[in-house]
Amino acid sequence: MTEPRIFGDPYETPDGTTVIPVHRPVGVFAVRDGQAKWEPAVDATRVALLAVGIGLVAATLAGLAMVHRPPWPDLRLRL
Repeated sequence: MTEPRIFGDPYETPDGTTVIPVHRPVGVFAVRDGQAKWEPAVDATRVALLAVGIGLVAATLAGLAMVHRPPWPDLRLRL
């Protein structure tokens, strides 16, 4: 039984950068001029869906809070 690999085989791009792919698609290590740099892979769709979900939850909670007790002062007169 072989051990699972975390890093793939490194390859070199035409500009001289060595790229080391990572098992999960979260980014790559790029080695250029002796300096290693992590370059994350950003999924814009996932980020947008997360932002929309947070906005919907915030709007729902704000609406429930306003229905329960409005933020403006109580203007009833008691005689």
